This record gives sequence, C-alpha cells and structure tokens, in this order.
Amino acid sequence: MELERGPTLLAIARGAIATELGEAAPPFLAAAWLQEPGASFVTLHLQGQLRGCIGSLQARRPLGRDVALNATAAAFQDDRFPPLRHRELPAVVLEVSVLSPLEPVAFKDEEELLKLLRPGVDGLVLDYPGHRGTFLPQVWAQLPEPEAFLAQLKRKAGLPAHFWNEGLRISRYTVTEYQETGGARG
Repeated sequence: MELERGPTLLAIARGAIATELGEAAPPFLAAAWLQEPGASFVTLHLQGQLRGCIGSLQARRPLGRDVALNATAAAFQDDRFPPLRHRELPAVVLEVSVLSPLEPVAFKDEEELLKLLRPGVDGLVLDYPGHRGTFLPQVWAQLPEPEAFLAQLKRKAGLPAHFWNEGLRISRYTVTEYQETGGARG
C-alpha cells in the first residue's frame, strides 16, 4: 500500500492543477486511505527554484481532498508568486509532504530548544500571539544549523531573528515526502 501512496498523491496534485487550467485530469486510485483525515503540503519547483508551497498543519479533511486543495492553492494562490501559467505546468516538479500530528516541544529557554531540534527530521511551527510560521523538514537542506533555522523561522513569522519571549511556542512534526522525480523520503 505504501508504494501506491506517492504516485496517487502526486497524480491528485497534478490533476487538480491541470483541472484548474482547463485540462482533463487523469483518473487516480480511489483508495480508502484517501478518505482518512490528513495534513499535507504541496510544493512546486520550476527549473530547480521554488514556485509555490501551501499546506495544512493539522488533519481537518480527507487526505485526498487536502492534497488537491493545497496543490491548487500552491499553484495559484501563493502570494509570493504569480499564478502558474498553463505553459509552465509540464516543467513543474511537484512534491507532496504528508505531515505527522503536531507535537509540542517543551523547553525553558532558546539554548535548550536548539539542543532539542533534530536537523533534517523536524518540521517546526512557531507560534507567538499574532505571529505564526512553519518550515518543512526539507528547509534544513538550506539552513542546516539549528540557530540559523530558528532565526529564519522567526523572520518568516514576522519576528526579529533574535526575538525571544517565554510566550513563544514551538511544535514539531515529521513528513513523508513524495516527489515526481524521486521516491518517498520520510
């Protein structure tokens, strides 16, 4: 069953984008596991560069629907990029990340938090009143040092890189990653 998950989720993501662009989407496997609640991120890459990334942090809808909605949002609603154009679709490489449930991280200060981080494994969610940001575990490839990873996550959430307050909350998650040019990683 695990072997069918990646191709199925990627087909759902590509099909949702194609449908939005007016193309007919190929049929995909209608497996029962697609109806189970799931949280996902869909990332688009074009010529090796990020072209969109939108996702869900908590499982609130069926996984198949979550992937389809996140795929169209990543392609057409990521405000960092213009909407995906029809001519770009054949060159886009899709990646689907299925998230584990969020796990709160308990720490007394930033030093302890940094020691608890698992580079290359943890995706993080930072919460502070009025501020929220997340990095998928894949971001460790660009920011391999915990200090830099956390500083950039703070900036993404709209906080200064060296911000610290006892009200800061961190949760972690892992992902199973499926990419069109490769297999599952997780």
